[in-house]
Amino acid sequence: MRDDCWKITQFGKTPKLNNPIFIEGLPGIGNVGKVAVDFLIDELKAKKLYEITSYTFPHSVFVNEDNLVELPIVEIFYKQSSGKRDLLLLGGDVQPVDEISSYEFSDKVLDIVEKFSGKEVITLGGIGLAEIPKKPKVYCTGNTKKIISKYKNGLVNDNLYGVVGPIVGVSGLLLGLASRRKIEAVSFLAETYGHPMYLGIKGAKEILKVLDKNLGLKLDINKLDREIKDIEGEILKKTEQLSEVTKQAALKRLQKKLGKELDYIG
Repeated sequence: MRDDCWKITQFGKTPKLNNPIFIEGLPGIGNVGKVAVDFLIDELKAKKLYEITSYTFPHSVFVNEDNLVELPIVEIFYKQSSGKRDLLLLGGDVQPVDEISSYEFSDKVLDIVEKFSGKEVITLGGIGLAEIPKKPKVYCTGNTKKIISKYKNGLVNDNLYGVVGPIVGVSGLLLGLASRRKIEAVSFLAETYGHPMYLGIKGAKEILKVLDKNLGLKLDINKLDREIKDIEGEILKKTEQLSEVTKQAALKRLQKKLGKELDYIG
């Protein structure tokens, strides 16, 4: 592994976490996973633990409101809950661009999960449709039947086979690589409009309902509607163009290998 390509900076002391559940939400179709995780981080007032930068991230910088440049980063936050399992939350501006970097990144993330003795990973993403769904469905898949059964309820459909193609990117790789470490992992994928400039707020809300019901987070999910303008300003200006470049590059490579169209990338 190219350890010199990755820089992981820790903030504060290492917390003692109680059997944490790791939740990932990075840019993808409709930015559904990113919207959901960013909302969780804000709503739960999670504390920043790690900042990850890499030479494998897209070769671009953002210009912020102060007209200064910022490198793209990925961050990990934590939330301690009295009497409940703690949370580790992964969010950020980008995903690694190429296949090798995606594997390396996912392995480094799982190293952190193991460091805190985590035994459960949840990844979030979107399923791109040709039209805007009125009531987005949420599907789930995972690396064991046990964890799928655990999260299967009236809000989730586990009949995903044939609905999407390969789950490309970190959202998919974390599931597969977690199996090698005996870590159970599940992914929640919400329907959303597949247009690159569409922000999948509705899909993110449906995923948040699933997480709220299963994890007892007591979220004010309607708050997401009230914050749409701020979310659009933050994500569409900073993330969408960059994530679209990343998605299209990955999709083109995979289409060449498989010789067919794809409808989902993590």
